[in-house]
Amino acid sequence: MAAQTMSQNIDPTSGSDQDGPIWGYHFVPNNPARSITSEEAVEFLTAPGPGLPDEFIWLHFSLSNVASEPWLRRYLTLPDTFYESLHSDVDSTHLEQDADSLVARIHDVLFDFTFDATVATTSLCIKPRVLVSAHLRPWRSIDQLRAAVQAGRVFRSPIELLSRLLRDQASVLVDIVRKVTKQVDPLEERLLAKRVSVSRSELGSLRRMLVRLQRLLAPEPAAFFRLLSRPPDWITEEELQNLQQAAEKFSTAISDTAALVERVKQLQEELAALVNEQTNRTLFVLTIVTVLALPINLIAGLFGMNVGGIPLAQHPYGFFLVVGPLLALTAFLAYWGFGRRRD
Repeated sequence: MAAQTMSQNIDPTSGSDQDGPIWGYHFVPNNPARSITSEEAVEFLTAPGPGLPDEFIWLHFSLSNVASEPWLRRYLTLPDTFYESLHSDVDSTHLEQDADSLVARIHDVLFDFTFDATVATTSLCIKPRVLVSAHLRPWRSIDQLRAAVQAGRVFRSPIELLSRLLRDQASVLVDIVRKVTKQVDPLEERLLAKRVSVSRSELGSLRRMLVRLQRLLAPEPAAFFRLLSRPPDWITEEELQNLQQAAEKFSTAISDTAALVERVKQLQEELAALVNEQTNRTLFVLTIVTVLALPINLIAGLFGMNVGGIPLAQHPYGFFLVVGPLLALTAFLAYWGFGRRRD
């Protein structure tokens, strides 16, 4: 059963052949989580009474399963904003409070990240005794969080799961920034050496990818400020501090991304300036060569008209008398032109 559940987590169509969540965990205080089935989740949700203190469950759903949303509506009372986020086209991370629930829409890269990879989206609803997550594609940070749960990591509340999820998401972003930095460093060294072998398209791809990640993965600062200033009553002070630390770590990762975007932008500007400088030098050389050839072409045109009265036509040294001053004039123009170039 556990092996089947893990394979379903990797498959983007996982859960399409079953009703209910594709995995679930039951958390009790000071103990590792226990994997539960859909039937056990229904028993927990429909059980009378308050239950044990500080116990909660985490249910994860696949949006590719058309039965997921009806199951949620049947057994859980979730705010409408959560169901709207399941079908929302808004492509920015956000976290908002709706009555006694927290609704979040978080983005992350897929397992095999490339510059053109699709970004996966997960919608979450956090209540005092239930954490619900739903995604359409495999999500790296969700998988890391699940691996920590399976490894026996103790989580005392849904807010701790959310804080850990934000930390994992920030770690993924930091890892991407680190990989991009390794690609940018040699490009910067070549530019400092005045070598134009740097690909402008490569720099452009890096910058577009970083800007896209920054826009998608960055939570709205105002939403976090509102949550931290007016949190739900069931969030303890310790949980609020953990969430604040996770948000600060994420904010630091976003700042690193913004700094790297600015660095790539400066490299693009330096590359454009270097290309323009070399283009100007090439045009200057072509202009000087054209000016140097102008006297010779002018005299050749005049003496090649084959009309009467051409001077020095019968003189034995006429050729040298014409070519000598032309060479002297050409040498003077070359000295003047290239001397100005050195200046």
